[in-house]
Amino acid sequence: MKVPAAGETLGAEEVARLRAGMALQMDHYGGGRLPFVCLRAKGLMQHMAALEGPDAGRVVEVLDASGGYASACLGAGHPRMQEALRDGLERTGYVTDELGSLERTLLLEGLFGPQGLWADRFPGDAYHASGRNSGSEGLELALRLVLESNFDRRRMAPKPERAERRMILAFEGAWHGWTQGLASLLNRRHYRLGLPLPATEGPSGLDVQFLPFGESAHLETFFAEHGRKLAAVFVEPIQGDAGILVPPAGYLRRLATLCREHEVLLVADEVLTFAKTGRFFGMTDAEGPIPTDITVIGKSLGMGVVSTSMVIARRELSVRSSGAVSTSDLRPLTSAVMRSGIQYLSGEGLVERTGPLGEVLRAQLQKDVAQAFPEVFQEVRGLGYMNGIELTERAAGSLGKLRARLLDAGIFVEFMAGAGRRSRGLRYLFPAMRIAPPLIAGEADLREMVARIQRGVRTFVESGS
Repeated sequence: MKVPAAGETLGAEEVARLRAGMALQMDHYGGGRLPFVCLRAKGLMQHMAALEGPDAGRVVEVLDASGGYASACLGAGHPRMQEALRDGLERTGYVTDELGSLERTLLLEGLFGPQGLWADRFPGDAYHASGRNSGSEGLELALRLVLESNFDRRRMAPKPERAERRMILAFEGAWHGWTQGLASLLNRRHYRLGLPLPATEGPSGLDVQFLPFGESAHLETFFAEHGRKLAAVFVEPIQGDAGILVPPAGYLRRLATLCREHEVLLVADEVLTFAKTGRFFGMTDAEGPIPTDITVIGKSLGMGVVSTSMVIARRELSVRSSGAVSTSDLRPLTSAVMRSGIQYLSGEGLVERTGPLGEVLRAQLQKDVAQAFPEVFQEVRGLGYMNGIELTERAAGSLGKLRARLLDAGIFVEFMAGAGRRSRGLRYLFPAMRIAPPLIAGEADLREMVARIQRGVRTFVESGS
């Protein structure tokens, strides 16, 4: 199919073909998928066409402020990734984790070796790493590591000294993934009811408890009452699906201290926060790295080219023999993409610049969007290139129409579910617009994104939607 230029229109047969192709893919949105198709993309710009309505087939240029679920940190068709794929296909091979790999060695040595980029946080003599296809799979492995740490493999029974530690602490509004084991870590009945979950009775059962995120007093009380029963805490440094919730200063470090004092494993879910907060890792504060026992990274790790994740764990944490074998464990081509991409991000300073540029972006969103349309938005939150604007209750009821107006204005953003109803008397959190652009976006790109968002929201308000 020849792709028309922006402003031109696809023929009726081409539109019908694209509609039929979309229908062949399973709909995970309950009929709520956007009736648009991406025809091609380069950098931050995507050429899209509507599949429904009076403008069906018309091709428009859409600026991407989402990065494809915040994963395409280098945008589309980046020259560095073209080079990495071409070079990787020619020389890296395809061996599994049963054998060593030069490309895998170069990646891990460059990250965790004596002079490694992340050796100050994860020195290779204290940590090891494993690869997976997705963030969900990475978190599943993290959960397995937690459970195995309480298990005596020789006796094939729980360790007597850890027998009471069957409790896991997670947080309201958290999102750790879709898979079966992780569903128990979500306090959202909508995703759990009707599914088989890990047993809550017997020596291998799980007792998952939830707290509101970022509330220090509740954290202190919980550890005082349940610290000896806790096996692990799963935490996002910034809650994504809950609406980009940033905890108060000192909260994450205090959580790490409480875990250490009570001999509780701390699992950091950095799948979304990786490379987006002004640093590679969100588990960082003014004092430096915040220690964790297990860290899971993903999304931007694959540079928008491959779907991948990495689990970084203390060396004493492992699984029984062959219990975590994965076809996708740091395959050579994937390692080549990660290594080249991380080198580029580091060499160009793209991660660090998201800190100050993110502050500029939030100020513009506050002034030109939130304050300009108080009937639609109520709060701007974020850090670096992870930003959210919470909707009002009224606007949340017209989310589909708002997204369509934004696309008409040439901007693609994503919306997070919000934390909803929280415990301890905290206010209800409505869905939020997420602005998490690729890291290649500069200051002029961010200004244009805000201008297009403003234009789309104004049309939404004026239409009475």
